Amino acid sequence: MNRFEVITPADLASASRLLAEDGNVAFAGGVDVVDLSKQSIVSPAALVNLKGLKELGGIEVRPSGDLRLGATVKLSEVAEHPAIREKFTAIAEAAGEAATPQIRNLGTVGGNILQRPRCWYFRNPDVNCLKKGGDTCYSIGGLNRYHAILGGGPSFIVHPSNLAPALIAMRASATIVGPAGQRSIELEKFFTLPTVDPKRENSLKPGEIITEVIVPAPSASTRSHYLEAREKQSFDWPLVSVAVVLDGAKTVRDARVVMGAVAPIPWRSLDAEAALKAGPLDESRARAAADAALKDAQPMSENAYKIVIAKVVVRRAIMHAAGLEAA
Repeated sequence: MNRFEVITPADLASASRLLAEDGNVAFAGGVDVVDLSKQSIVSPAALVNLKGLKELGGIEVRPSGDLRLGATVKLSEVAEHPAIREKFTAIAEAAGEAATPQIRNLGTVGGNILQRPRCWYFRNPDVNCLKKGGDTCYSIGGLNRYHAILGGGPSFIVHPSNLAPALIAMRASATIVGPAGQRSIELEKFFTLPTVDPKRENSLKPGEIITEVIVPAPSASTRSHYLEAREKQSFDWPLVSVAVVLDGAKTVRDARVVMGAVAPIPWRSLDAEAALKAGPLDESRARAAADAALKDAQPMSENAYKIVIAKVVVRRAIMHAAGLEAA
């Protein structure tokens, strides 16, 4: 790691100006920034400390029923918040599945959304892969057990966030402040496929900071569930994850199905959602929705197993959200 300074800005405008300068990197919990620095993915001239900025903190359930999550709110706070657990269940479950209790006490909402891919070629300081400005995605002819089965190419990384699929499934938007002012974007549209730019994963511009995530109030009949499968039940990233939101139980009026760890971005399946709205919800319809979610999967040489796991995880999440027994 190179020598760097830590700067604590007085306000959000100062933080934005600092982050617009080349070589400056934001941190709050600092979990991924430390890893990226050790792996020479980033070499910060300065770390801009966002932890003390009041605009980025706090959990609020507004009178309208909308949920506001400040970007520096800890994952443990989200997982344990009674109102989130009751009304925004998938979000609380996703936050509670991230990493370990120790990391959840450090990791933040913004950091979890913005964490970089865990691909071992990208994380290897001796490999100049496509994501780091090279001309080759080495997973194509190499070790690709954990890589994308949907939406891949020319880079086949998967998005590692636990929280993002649940937030997208619950129609969240992010408020972003930067040199050009403030903007709001649906979180579903925030993430960027490698076909747009293989070197980045989202639309954040230099100097821009996510200040908060807003989740609209669910209806009284909305139920949600987040489920993931991983190799270790301790500290591990998911092999496959899914967030399911259903409006209605036996007859589904609306549905959202968003998978994680299967594509370079959190992957929403419109086909699975359509299958769920096609008739009364039972195990056979949940199975049909799971099949629809993976119908376009294109596995690589070592990760076809992900298709099988994903279908099971999607089906079980649907059944659980509907309050039905799952085999």
